[in-house]
Amino acid sequence: MPRISEETRGRNEAAIRAAMDRLLAGQLPPGGKCDIKTLAATAGVNRTAFYPKKHRDGTPRPGPYQHLAEEFERRLQALQEAGEIADPRAAQIERLKAQVGELQRRVTDRDEELAKLTAFKKLAISRLAAQHDEIERLRKQISAGQNVRQLPTGRGSPAPYGSCS
Repeated sequence: MPRISEETRGRNEAAIRAAMDRLLAGQLPPGGKCDIKTLAATAGVNRTAFYPKKHRDGTPRPGPYQHLAEEFERRLQALQEAGEIADPRAAQIERLKAQVGELQRRVTDRDEELAKLTAFKKLAISRLAAQHDEIERLRKQISAGQNVRQLPTGRGSPAPYGSCS
């Protein structure tokens, strides 16, 4: 003798099919996924009714709505193979994975660029330091008067012929 009446079973199957259509269309409840758990909760039936049972003697028997769970899984698989994702969270996960890959590539490119700029900075600083040392050496040479003659500044003398000043 069944635990539920045929009328109740028929109403439950209709509710499960309606919930199945909504889930596969992407209308997921907040916090829900496109899975059996959400299907059962949306349809208002016990989730265990979707799984196989055992008789008292241990032999297996199908659950009351196991055929609907199998249909749901088949339809979901067909949608996924067609490239449609019924679960917006799964689509978001795929989008985020692609975005993470792009961001990792950009970080790698920036790291390479940063390494090049750091090397350039080191080279520029070392060249500036060498130029500074050379300037300091020349200034010391001038102040020591070692065979270096200073040119007249021309402040008090008249401008030479043809100059612009």
